[in-house]
Amino acid sequence: MLLLNPGPVSLTERVRRSLLQPDLCHRESEFFDLQDEARERLLATYAIDPAEWSAVLITGSGTAAVESMVASLVPDAGRLLTVENGVYGERIAQICERYRIAHERVRSAWTGALDLETVAARLDSAPPGARFTHVAAVHHETTTGRLNDLPRIGELCRERGVSLLADGVSSFGAEAIDFGDASLSAVAATANKCLHGVPGVSFVIARRSALAQAASRAYYLDLGRLARLQDARDTPFTPAVQAYYALVEALREFADEGGRSARHQRYAALAEQARAGLAALGIGTVVPPEQSSVVLRSYRLPPGMAYAALHDALKANGFVIYAGQGELSRTLFRISTMGHLTSADIDRLLECVAQALR
Repeated sequence: MLLLNPGPVSLTERVRRSLLQPDLCHRESEFFDLQDEARERLLATYAIDPAEWSAVLITGSGTAAVESMVASLVPDAGRLLTVENGVYGERIAQICERYRIAHERVRSAWTGALDLETVAARLDSAPPGARFTHVAAVHHETTTGRLNDLPRIGELCRERGVSLLADGVSSFGAEAIDFGDASLSAVAATANKCLHGVPGVSFVIARRSALAQAASRAYYLDLGRLARLQDARDTPFTPAVQAYYALVEALREFADEGGRSARHQRYAALAEQARAGLAALGIGTVVPPEQSSVVLRSYRLPPGMAYAALHDALKANGFVIYAGQGELSRTLFRISTMGHLTSADIDRLLECVAQALR
């Protein structure tokens, strides 16, 4: 079965075999060697300076990393502006509500671009006693496949001395992220998307200066504590050891295949092949290709065809696609080109879609 959903992904045999390595106690030096390698390789994906940044590992899904980032890096006296145009932007606001973090929201339509003019106006109009210290935004909003304008958000933040927290869960490893942007404080991401690992381990790439001032609202997800202990070759809890094995092997494979640039090019070619083939069948994109990520794109359901019918027809032929979320479930479907996929796989997918339409 080939997974065309936005994580977990179809694994290579190399990564799958890594799960069969010997059982390992997480208090032994061999585990800490594994942890160190994962952290070093995560920084190497974007050639990030380890003196300035730390890769902090978390046993949990990508949402665990986002929650840890937000709960830890917005200080007790801080104030966060969430910028939203989909489910995952809204999730950040929900995290703020649970932790009682002072925040406001700038919301756009799920199928639209972020309203950055309103963001700038809201940052500028906040009274002295309620200035925003942080902005949080989703880089690749998987709700529709839109790639949000992270560089422009960073520019707005830099101009105002505000820190940026980025959800890079489904962009890290494939799309460009400028870690030289002085406004960027942290990026949350996960192993089982563009890096082609397995579910169970996520991470936050955070500035060491931000970690030094981290709040301690959370217990299990206390990012500052996790960073301090990992720097000391320690861990506060039992991590998902086998998922660590797979992450390290996936990162080795990532480097062997040419790194982020090569992965971006590969995804882009597969995404365009799928887009062009579906267009020839009369199926259009929801977000223009130039505004979409190379990781995932959303398509309009053909007239008269329900998602369940298309999903089931494709699954019977070995493909798993993804529904739209919320109200969008009635009008669109999504196809991701992450994971162990080839051009021949996309050709066969298109043949199966054509058959389903007939």
